[in-house]
Amino acid sequence: MKTLLVANRGEIACRIFRTAARMGIRTVAVYSEPDRDAVHVGCADAAIPLGGSSASESYLSIEAILRACAASGADAVHPGYGFLSENALFAQAVVDAGRTWVGPTPANIAAMGTKIEAKRLAVAAGVATLASGSIIGSDVESWQSAASSIGYPVLVKASAGGGGKGMRIVAFAPELEEAIVSARREAASSFGDGTVFIERYLAAPRHIEIQVFADTHGHAVYLHERECSIQRRHQKIVEEAPSSAVSPELRARMGAASVALIRSIGYVGAGTVEYLLDDTTGSFTFLEMNTRLQVEHPVTECITGTDLVRWQLLVADGAPLPLTQDQIELRGHAIEVRLYAEDPANDFLPTYGTLSCYSHLGPDGGLRFDDGVTSGSTVSTFYDPMLSKVIAHAPTRTEAALRLASALRSASIHGVTTNRDYLVGVLTSADFLAGATTTAFVDTHPGLLSAAPVDPVHAIAGALVGSVQRRRCDRLWNFAPSGWRNVPTDRQRMVYHSATVAYSVRPDQSFVARVDDTETSGRVLSIVEPTSTTADIVIEVEGVARRCRVSIDGARTWVNSSSGQTDLVELSRFPDTSLAAASAGPTAPVPGRVVAVNVAVDDVVEAGQVLVVMEAMKMEHKIRAGGPATVTAVRCAVGDQVDAHQVLVALEVVGGS
Repeated sequence: MKTLLVANRGEIACRIFRTAARMGIRTVAVYSEPDRDAVHVGCADAAIPLGGSSASESYLSIEAILRACAASGADAVHPGYGFLSENALFAQAVVDAGRTWVGPTPANIAAMGTKIEAKRLAVAAGVATLASGSIIGSDVESWQSAASSIGYPVLVKASAGGGGKGMRIVAFAPELEEAIVSARREAASSFGDGTVFIERYLAAPRHIEIQVFADTHGHAVYLHERECSIQRRHQKIVEEAPSSAVSPELRARMGAASVALIRSIGYVGAGTVEYLLDDTTGSFTFLEMNTRLQVEHPVTECITGTDLVRWQLLVADGAPLPLTQDQIELRGHAIEVRLYAEDPANDFLPTYGTLSCYSHLGPDGGLRFDDGVTSGSTVSTFYDPMLSKVIAHAPTRTEAALRLASALRSASIHGVTTNRDYLVGVLTSADFLAGATTTAFVDTHPGLLSAAPVDPVHAIAGALVGSVQRRRCDRLWNFAPSGWRNVPTDRQRMVYHSATVAYSVRPDQSFVARVDDTETSGRVLSIVEPTSTTADIVIEVEGVARRCRVSIDGARTWVNSSSGQTDLVELSRFPDTSLAAASAGPTAPVPGRVVAVNVAVDDVVEAGQVLVVMEAMKMEHKIRAGGPATVTAVRCAVGDQVDAHQVLVALEVVGGS
């Protein structure tokens, strides 16, 4: 293996390139049009355009990737995770083209890459599974019969792929048809395979997975477990190793079952066997197997001292596994969080835009950022909005959690809303620190979803720096102190969306300030301006000195300190009428593509009824009616690309206008 093409994007492509470079292997990136300037493109020795914008036109196009292999001279292909990583046809096409496939054999992927077949093989290997049923054709009555035989609630699941795509919880029979149609559509878009099935849904188990590895010499091992119970929309956001709920004896049983399963099919390469665990009884049931590297593989690397991508490349080249089972260590505790561009307070709705600033602490042996972006990167609507994986490793679980929370607080992330504050809230919550983590964690801790209150010191720092910078930009009156009047009047005011700051600064740099209803006083100790848009300020408030970095871009201000980040948006002094049309009916929450229109003019709709379904950032968004109404106009069609805040359906409220 001399030249490796990574058929993926973002942080996983960057992560694979790093290991390949250390092994002396030349690297090749591929990219779609929106990713032309993406970070992963610059991380490789060469880059080949795939063309197109959507995943189906680029990262899911087998033909385009094989052309890139030929153009670059790549003799090996690593699929990363997602996209084509669990596509047996792609793996076979790479092998048929005479190139090395870095992953399980096409036969392994075909056997375990679909959840339906994987469950059958697990049963044959003696591993317990959940009750499930097939969903075939379009006979709704047969669907209902299958669900009734299992018992509600059920989970509709895509047979291919992962990452929470194509999954829907169904609590009652009337919800089943829409859930199946929607899950099929999302699965086909994400994985090129719309096959779904139904399975018994467990409300609050633990989600435990076992990392397995096998080579072509008959060796197979497990590298302990990971717990991935904290999820939103069935997609993991916090992962850790080891699990606080798994004893050494249970670990050995789960590991042995997983190794037996992969041996039964002659598995080769990296894989993950996933289970649902009832931690009150210690019983575990097979969920699925991922025939690829997992997003959360870094926590396993931390506790075992291994490089799993290196293992993949070695095994693909025909080498034996670097370690035997009794040589695999378990050292300390590691926790990973997925840093997303999304708004937890708004049902985790993805966000998009340009990262004007993205900076954080460097690695120090116990802290790791696997980034897919940098300052200036664009978070587009075409792909998953994950910015980075952040991992902390420490001797104890509590130390790892607190270290990770501190690293997240210290990061500067300007330009898009992220889940950073939510992750900090999870990591520092009493239940998380006590190890009380199940798949119901997000639902049972709604208080963590609320936007963090504005730090009053941050608000004061933002207002004071803004005042100084406006004064320095004033060519007529910059000789006068900020807020100067012939006759002293009320305090200066800065009105943000989230807070109002009224302040007055004296010649000795002492000040009084009121943030909303809280009165305080202090002193400006220093202001240093490294650039025209960013300033470092040290202010003393009620006897405590705080250092803040303030960045201003038009009406937006970001304040960072050791306690975290505050985003401030200055309110316009004049009314904004640009969104007046939005009152005509439901609008698009983000830019995206319309995949279903469920209503027509003159239809009468009820509250909560789904009017339009959009696809953006690899997930579906249902646009619902806010109340009883009549459809007066449909302003979109299937296949349309729509902008954020665009009115999709015009409604006339029943009994009103």
